Amino acid sequence: MSFAAGLSEHPLTAHAVAEVAGAALEQIGPGPDLALLFMTPHHAGALEDAAGAIRAILSPGTLVGCAAAAVIGIGREVEGGPGVALWAGNTGPVTPVTLESQSIGDDEAVITGWPESMPFDPAALLLVADPFSFPAAPFFEYLRDSYPDLPVIGGMASVGRGPGGNRLLLDGSVRTSGAVGAFVGPGVTIDAVVSQGCRPIGPPLAVTRCERNVIYELAGAPALERLTELLNRGIPPEDAQLIRATALHIGLLLDEHKATFSQEDFLIRAVLGGNAEVGAVVIDEGVELGTIVQFQVRDDASADAELRELLGERTAQAALVFTCNGRGFQLFGEPDHDATVVADAFGPIPTAGFFAAGEFGPVHRRNFLHSSSASIALLRE
Repeated sequence: MSFAAGLSEHPLTAHAVAEVAGAALEQIGPGPDLALLFMTPHHAGALEDAAGAIRAILSPGTLVGCAAAAVIGIGREVEGGPGVALWAGNTGPVTPVTLESQSIGDDEAVITGWPESMPFDPAALLLVADPFSFPAAPFFEYLRDSYPDLPVIGGMASVGRGPGGNRLLLDGSVRTSGAVGAFVGPGVTIDAVVSQGCRPIGPPLAVTRCERNVIYELAGAPALERLTELLNRGIPPEDAQLIRATALHIGLLLDEHKATFSQEDFLIRAVLGGNAEVGAVVIDEGVELGTIVQFQVRDDASADAELRELLGERTAQAALVFTCNGRGFQLFGEPDHDATVVADAFGPIPTAGFFAAGEFGPVHRRNFLHSSSASIALLRE
């Protein structure tokens, strides 16, 4: 077997780590190329000791992990209780990486630690980062120019409430800042799936006046006026009520040259507010003149339907799931949702992951930091 996974909900860290390490060893044997370890806050203080035990028992070539608000296993999401999730795979060549950043402006940063050369052509970069010290947006801008075809899949660690509070793991070393990860080589096929969990409302509209993340006009009319018309007359009352009760989102079409497009072609971003004086709408992403946008809503039914549709026509022998800490029971009103959908689609394949404070994944072949999404790496030989 090329992949393995284990999940333990035992409250004693040593016992839980022994359970998951034993399960992985039984399934895959010693010396897998890559292992990923995720632990809930109950075990976060023992992450370094746990890593030592995993390395001693399983002997992975590279070990990456973090502490997180909740962890994911095969068909199971451990929220609010102790949990340890371990994943291992014979993926072919792996190169570990540690990244640090230094801010040089509001939207710019210098990223250090990126390897000058790679001994192989990586299929993907699996990355775990600290949300308080690692600027994902400038990093992805750098990749867009230098490595445009490299998918980055992973997420922000979610156990810390401030700088220094998170725990990132690479092999035997625990860090509190930056990012750690692994370049996974050509020995495995990796498909990236990003489920943003929204559905469109109203028609697509062209941005006809904007500045940075402020949209002043849509299709020649004040953006706030277009939105008000939509809320008052253009959508069903239940959608208008949903927007007022939760939040409004907007989709940005990433390829303006497509004659027809689907929901997968949109990057979903939050609408932060409006300015009645100038009729503008403010979003949390820069936008360019001429971009096609479409207002969006998110609810449990939409998120469930989109994830099932995205997974429905794919194949996988193993999965890594990085889901937003705002999903889970909070969104779906039931436990284990995203893990269950993966198991429904592919059966009980080796699966692990964690609830993230921001998810990494490509949309239309471009990497982004997402919110309220599920970013999934599907692996097969």
